[in-house]
Amino acid sequence: MGKHARPTGKQAAALSGSARAVRARPLPLRSTVLLRRPVDIWHKPALSAVVALGVPEFILFALGRLDLVLYTSAGAMCALYAHGLPYAARARTLAWVVLGMVASLGAALTAASLTTSVPLLVLLASLVAAVHKTVCDATRVGPPGNLIFTFISASAFFVPQRIGQVPFHLSLALGAGALAWLVCMAPALFRPRGPERIATARALEAAAALLRTGPEPGDSPAAPDRARHATAAAVNAAWHTLFQVPGRTPAAAADRSGLERLLVRAESALAAREADEEEAERCTAWARDLRRGRALPQVALTGAQAGELAGVAAEHADHERSAGHGRAAGLEPRRPAPGHPHGFRAVLHRLAPGSPLLPIGARVAAGCALAGWGSMAVGVGHPYWAVVTAASIYQANTTLSWQRALQRTIGNLLGLLLFTALLPVIHTGHLAMILLALTFQFCAEASITRNYWLGSVWVTPMALLLTEFGSHLPARTLVTDRWTDTVVGAAVGLGCCVLVTNRRAADRIEAALDRVAAAEAAALRLLDGDDGDPEAERVRPEGARGDDARETGWARDRLAAGLVELREAVEVSAGEWWQRAVPEERVALAERQGHRTLARLVRRLSAPALAA
Repeated sequence: MGKHARPTGKQAAALSGSARAVRARPLPLRSTVLLRRPVDIWHKPALSAVVALGVPEFILFALGRLDLVLYTSAGAMCALYAHGLPYAARARTLAWVVLGMVASLGAALTAASLTTSVPLLVLLASLVAAVHKTVCDATRVGPPGNLIFTFISASAFFVPQRIGQVPFHLSLALGAGALAWLVCMAPALFRPRGPERIATARALEAAAALLRTGPEPGDSPAAPDRARHATAAAVNAAWHTLFQVPGRTPAAAADRSGLERLLVRAESALAAREADEEEAERCTAWARDLRRGRALPQVALTGAQAGELAGVAAEHADHERSAGHGRAAGLEPRRPAPGHPHGFRAVLHRLAPGSPLLPIGARVAAGCALAGWGSMAVGVGHPYWAVVTAASIYQANTTLSWQRALQRTIGNLLGLLLFTALLPVIHTGHLAMILLALTFQFCAEASITRNYWLGSVWVTPMALLLTEFGSHLPARTLVTDRWTDTVVGAAVGLGCCVLVTNRRAADRIEAALDRVAAAEAAALRLLDGDDGDPEAERVRPEGARGDDARETGWARDRLAAGLVELREAVEVSAGEWWQRAVPEERVALAERQGHRTLARLVRRLSAPALAA
């Protein structure tokens, strides 16, 4: 096993006792409202959602049927998903998103048509919200995750409905979903390689930052370690993206091969022993060219790296031949280890008994139900907003949920003030309402990646406008009910988050440590031969070099994916306020040794040094 394998004897007993110690962690106040840099592709979901929402709304306006906006919005909101995926994978993922949205809407409308019991509807909406959370986390569908599904379906639970209307309303949602699919796929006509270029550019930019940082992990404080982890994560994500790109034509295969060469060059930064400003500038320039759509540069590779890419090409062929066996949208290693589940099996594995996702689902179900019933107790007749608020605050751990609750409360209050200030404009007519709703949608996507509270400022009035299309409540009642729902939903939801602790988060760290140890042990066995010695590489037969490069690539992929998963598990567990203490020394040792072994693997593939 690796150097960070599970200790034994007295050392194990001491560590075990430390791990069983339970401590309460304080909830942060600072950083909750700080603004970050926006995500580089924020404009893509923003523009897609505006088009997908705007077309049906203007059609319904022309027909005088704006009361149907909720149903078309259900399908149109699917345009917010999958913008980071290559177009082939995006097409599949968006189709599943649309079908999931229509299924959720159908469940809500059917329930609304069969019962008028508000407490029962709250319970059903809460159970559906829990399903949304667990399934979206298991499939790793990405932002905006479960929130849009829950917002639409929770609203639909409280819309007066007759069972005979349900098929027509679902057809509207399905039609708008088809439009959203077309809108999201339309950029493929102009930049068919855009998503994979952006993923590769991110890896190159992370590599440039690492090359400017300098020493290997352990030789200086945390900054190099963070840069090394960020580079490994970006490279791993980019490999996964490229492995979803089909190469059915020679041009497509050539483009993918060119991006893979750049990605191998970015990955070589993990082997750097010292800062290299010249290489960092090259990586930055290549990333800039990729983002601007320029021709792919010619990049020199070593023989080992070329052999590895030949193995990757063979894997692409195997992957495409087995494409009909079903694939999920979740992020997985580029080349899963033998026996590692992927596709639908991976989703089922993440939802199996003992999964750390299940306590989160329990939190959502309990918190949403209690929030909805609490809202009813204080006099709100349609408490769907309390259910949505509670569902929106549940993140991977208590700390993030606390931050989200505070952000949601601040953003909703400011959004209600904005809505109140714009009431004179809203009351001028439906056309003004449509234009304002589309403006709010664009502003929400432009700002939500900077901080959730800032996005909520725009989401709140947009949601109120969508409600207003179907029913007309006095403005004072509408604002008062939403503010009450926000406070009750955030308070009750956060209370359930604190009470329903996720003790399985610490178990996930132990499992991740074991996987890293196993991956490192396999890598060390491979490296024990010649440790990437250039002379040994030179005398190795050509066929053996290709096989060795492929095996080294496998070992590197497994170790990189294990380190990324370990860091994610540690961050999730560290954010639980009542949790077994994180085995910090073991984790630090595992990451330090793991990244050093990863650097040796990359160095083995990169020797001799790359030519400019």
